[in-house]
Amino acid sequence: QVQLVESGGGSVQAGGSLRLSCAASGNTYRTYCMGWFRQAPGKEREGVAAIDSDGSTSYADSVKGRFTISKGKNTLYLLMNSLKPEDTAMYYCAADYRFHCGLVVGEFGYWGQGTQVTVSS
Repeated sequence: QVQLVESGGGSVQAGGSLRLSCAASGNTYRTYCMGWFRQAPGKEREGVAAIDSDGSTSYADSVKGRFTISKGKNTLYLLMNSLKPEDTAMYYCAADYRFHCGLVVGEFGYWGQGTQVTVSS
């Protein structure tokens, strides 16, 4: 199993930037893919960005060109630039023991508790 803990959320004005981090612990020696998801009040959880074991990345259309996902040693990052009020949500880190993951909630078996991002206009 793998445990995930997010950090870096907060409040920012539109146009600002934030960097989220996700620390992974446990059985991290196995090959795994990771991703970021978000959920706004009253809406379903949606995929934001994912990174495969080989470093290949994928992004939701709504964040392409603004968000960048990257992975260090047992840590996942999400750099968010040009933030918009519609980016306001709880952001979750997720992982699974497979080579490739898409932006699909059901493909991830391990989840963090989330970190809140609020963007004001």
